[in-house]
Amino acid sequence: MRTTVDEQGRICLPKKVRDRHGDRYRVVELPSYVALLPIDDDPVAGLRDAVGDAFADLDPNEIQQETIRSAKAVLESDINECERQTSEYQDDRD
Repeated sequence: MRTTVDEQGRICLPKKVRDRHGDRYRVVELPSYVALLPIDDDPVAGLRDAVGDAFADLDPNEIQQETIRSAKAVLESDINECERQTSEYQDDRD
């Protein structure tokens, strides 16, 4: 399927696609292409449909806390890498 972007930056999706996947999408920019991922009206229900009862015995609050801990760890790693690169850049300039 092909589509174009209009002057306002809008993309027109065929009715058949909208009927199947809905009207809300997340735009994901990847190195070599852009993807549109449908957004469920009820993300939790969409997740349950996708994974079944794999998380049934887990506490939603614990999942949230683990997600936050994981995100913080990634951010801290990114900050440390940026600080390391800045330090190396400064050393190279001296």
